[in-house]
Amino acid sequence: MQTLNHILVALDLTSLDEHLIKYSSSLAEKLEAKKVFFVHNIKKYEILDLFDEELKQINLDQIIGEELKEKIEKLFTSKISWEVLISEDSNTESLLDYIVNKYRIDLTLVGNKEEADGSGTLTAKLLRLLKSHIALIPKTSGYELKNIWIGTDFSTHSQRSFRFLEPLQKTYPVQLRAIHVYQVPHQFSPYLTQDTAVPKIENHLQQKATRFFKKLSSFPAENLLLFHAKEKNISQKFLLEANRKKPDLLVLSDRGTNNISSLLIGSLVEELFNQELSVPLLIVK
Repeated sequence: MQTLNHILVALDLTSLDEHLIKYSSSLAEKLEAKKVFFVHNIKKYEILDLFDEELKQINLDQIIGEELKEKIEKLFTSKISWEVLISEDSNTESLLDYIVNKYRIDLTLVGNKEEADGSGTLTAKLLRLLKSHIALIPKTSGYELKNIWIGTDFSTHSQRSFRFLEPLQKTYPVQLRAIHVYQVPHQFSPYLTQDTAVPKIENHLQQKATRFFKKLSSFPAENLLLFHAKEKNISQKFLLEANRKKPDLLVLSDRGTNNISSLLIGSLVEELFNQELSVPLLIVK
């Protein structure tokens, strides 16, 4: 994995914070990061009208900052340096964008919550806004990085994900698998049987993959997995297989193009970000 000196972890004082702190500790150790920044935005305006008098007597920034520091000291077991940043901003996305630029953040970790918690809109905005790589971490994820799936459409853009992970292979015992989900083009579906179309498409994709992986000498072409989406769309099939096989991490590039699979096109990545995940999802910028 390319050098990631600075990691940002977005906290919101929910139960997911504990897992994010532990996950960032494990990840920062593996990536040999230099510093981790834990960020919390106090949306005081949401409660100011009701508790204006009470809040005048309280230094909320200090109280929350001390509580977070106490929690991080307990859960962040890595020896890597860390810092807590507390702010009051009406727009959390703009705040995180500011911090990413100011502190030269390489990777931002955000919690993936259950659908009822309504985190999808926030993370989709961050995906478009932040210049850093961004990872969505579900509460159920483990801390290993031994089995990583890299989504690809064999485009130049998707090469970034493989090159991003190359250094990790040299320092950590990890198995990388390329994942491609395809569909039979709808305009041909009425005229082609699955028995006819699928072998031809897969043969075409294997040839395309061979040319693609020649440009990535460190990645063996036999580590490719092809999945036929069938009646599902690309993102549904991708998540279904991820939930079945349980890799430790999913990796996608933020752009891509393919006339059989739209796996890496921005809108589809956003679609994945709006799902409740069981596996961490990393988007390489």
